[in-house]
Amino acid sequence: MKAGDEQAIRGFPEVNRGYGRVFQFGRMSLGLVVPLESYPNSPVPTMERHLERVRLAEELGFSAVWIRDVPFHVPSFGDAGQTFDPFVYLGLLAGATKEIALGVASVVLPLRHPAHVAKAATTADVLSDGRLLLGVASGDRPDEYPALSMNFEDRGARFRASMEYIQRSSERFPSFENDYGRLNGQMDLLPKPARGKLPLLITGGSQQNMEWIAQNGDGWMTYPRNFTIQSQAIQHYRKLSRAAGLGEKPVMQPFHIDLVDDPTASPRPIHLGFRLGMNSLRDYLREVASLGVNHVALNLRFNQNNAEDTMRRLAEEILPEFKIN
Repeated sequence: MKAGDEQAIRGFPEVNRGYGRVFQFGRMSLGLVVPLESYPNSPVPTMERHLERVRLAEELGFSAVWIRDVPFHVPSFGDAGQTFDPFVYLGLLAGATKEIALGVASVVLPLRHPAHVAKAATTADVLSDGRLLLGVASGDRPDEYPALSMNFEDRGARFRASMEYIQRSSERFPSFENDYGRLNGQMDLLPKPARGKLPLLITGGSQQNMEWIAQNGDGWMTYPRNFTIQSQAIQHYRKLSRAAGLGEKPVMQPFHIDLVDDPTASPRPIHLGFRLGMNSLRDYLREVASLGVNHVALNLRFNQNNAEDTMRRLAEEILPEFKIN
């Protein structure tokens, strides 16, 4: 078998435009987490110039921007995300951008009916001409569940049923039944995804075992960890996917940075990341790429320098090494 043939076999499928822009086998791309601002001392961002900064991210060549699903501001959790409803915000971003992938990290499936998720997500996908990446999760904020008269303990089963409902909704006049309802093949949910399928990226464990995660998602969102542990987790995930006959699937992770002026500054731990200089950031990204991570979503929440200046520095000094065609 020629090397090119092996690469084609081991490559990722292009589920939609956004998926192809962000994920490429053997390569790593970079994105940014919205809000594109620093708010280290408050859980609630200002959202000033938010649209201008998303457009700048696209202009600079970042592969994706990622928004959050935070239904309620829970002070003990410490982060209200972009505060806007994710699907309404996706509609705005779809109309305000042209090429950058629009990711959600991640929709808390048990808190929403999957028919509403499927309708809203496919609408955003169509409006953006196939740029949506839908991260999905079971949720980690127990306070939100009583507010919606839901049980926190059964969220794993609800997550599985919701995934099935969303995936089957891409079919034409689907016929199936689960705990969320019954579709009898006599009515359809429109619109359909721009390329026929929504890419669903499972976040963390989502109350499932790794076999289920490897078999049912189009990719895996994990968290920054010790390099050895991260490497083992990625290899295990891909081994399970290949064993199920599903080939390779991408892996992504977030990473909080506080990029200091001194490029030689050594890394110092912050929440889910480091305060560090440009040289250390480059070294870190090279290392996680070598582990098999295909996308890193950089979060500027704790970054002390101006957001636009930091984005431009990243685009000039880091991005060229981590861009995919």
